[in-house]
Amino acid sequence: METIETDVAVIGAGLAGLSAARALEAEGVDVSVIEARDRVGGRTVNEPIGVGKVLDLGGQWVGPGQDRILELIPELGLETYSTFGEGLNLIERKGKVSKYSGTIPKVNPVALAEVGLALKRIERLAAKVDPERPWESELAHFDRMTFDTWMRRHVRTAVARDLLRLAIEAVWAAEPEDISMLHMLFYVRSAGSLDLLLDTEGGAQDSRVLGGTQLISKRLAEGLARPVCLESPVRRILWSGDRVMVLADGLRVAADEVVVTLPPVLAGRISYEPALPAIRDGLTQRMIQGSVIKTMSIYPTPFWREQGFSGQSTSADGPVSVTFDNSPPDGSPGVLLAFFEGKAARDAGELPGSVRQQLVADCLTRLFGEEAANPDRYLEKVWADDEWARGCYGGYFPPGAWTSHGRALRESIGPIHWAGAETASEWAGYMEGAIQSGRRAAAEILAPGGAPV
Repeated sequence: METIETDVAVIGAGLAGLSAARALEAEGVDVSVIEARDRVGGRTVNEPIGVGKVLDLGGQWVGPGQDRILELIPELGLETYSTFGEGLNLIERKGKVSKYSGTIPKVNPVALAEVGLALKRIERLAAKVDPERPWESELAHFDRMTFDTWMRRHVRTAVARDLLRLAIEAVWAAEPEDISMLHMLFYVRSAGSLDLLLDTEGGAQDSRVLGGTQLISKRLAEGLARPVCLESPVRRILWSGDRVMVLADGLRVAADEVVVTLPPVLAGRISYEPALPAIRDGLTQRMIQGSVIKTMSIYPTPFWREQGFSGQSTSADGPVSVTFDNSPPDGSPGVLLAFFEGKAARDAGELPGSVRQQLVADCLTRLFGEEAANPDRYLEKVWADDEWARGCYGGYFPPGAWTSHGRALRESIGPIHWAGAETASEWAGYMEGAIQSGRRAAAEILAPGGAPV
């Protein structure tokens, strides 16, 4: 077994772990990053499709308000380009496909008014939640209900409820009945607004990284003093006094401090000696990973553009809930990205891959016509099946978890510090949030009690 002596051990080579390591190294701290996978990048992963082009099978979008990642991308010599959004969008509901422009489908006036009113109410409520300490908010009682409960009290029309359900699935990869209303409000506040979460142009889906977002992690890893220890799943963390011993497959790392950047559900599978406080252990059992299957159907050309469509659609009929034009910058080949989210992803994840592919083809054909029926190539990533993710886009809290266990989410325990997109107070669950969390953990180590960087 290889043994490494270092100042800080960082578990996880995604954006959170690599950002923590970079911030620490900048202050002269010796760092070793330990990663279970055979690659860096965490929940970002590039898939080559030939002629130097790649598609993102994981996180891919960046947008306004995500200042850290937008500053980091050019610093690493990378560029962004706009998500294609020209033309009309589509919505499918009860077997009918309708065209619309903008973020919210132009459904009947009553439903549209209800959606608008609900969104304004959510914005007003979210403004009252402290993203650093949601459990102490004056709205902490919202942790007793799901978003579905709140929605049924304030939204009467079935069409409006369908639209809000699609929005929840698109952002959280979960169902309205899964998520605590307080968690939903926290998430909105952490991003700044619900519009930012939902919008493409000017929102969270505004832009993509040329060459794929995994390049960010690759460049960060290349800049570290020590190479990342790959294929080294961490099994045990022994901590006593001022020293920590991290035991991974084939590797032992002795350090003064450790930063754990895994999603809480995976962090809870590590054995800790002595055992962590019960509140932290309980938190890892209560935060649930979202369920999403990301699929891409590849065609010779983006034929939908010639028909005046943006490639963006939503379907209340499912099982695909949302689609995007995910073609490379030059539009060749044409790529339609389609998501299974929430319950649809859980159900589809139990089916053979060939059946999932046909479900996607059927939905795309209903939306975009017969040309969508037979792609040249089909790609998919079932994130719940990924041993080192167990779901995407991120973790969420069901009712009661924030108020009972929330304070353990970021609170360090002796020399053990927590990071990862789920722990972020800004853009929680996003790549921006992962970077913020890694820098916060580094700040805790560099200046205990100091402000996040």
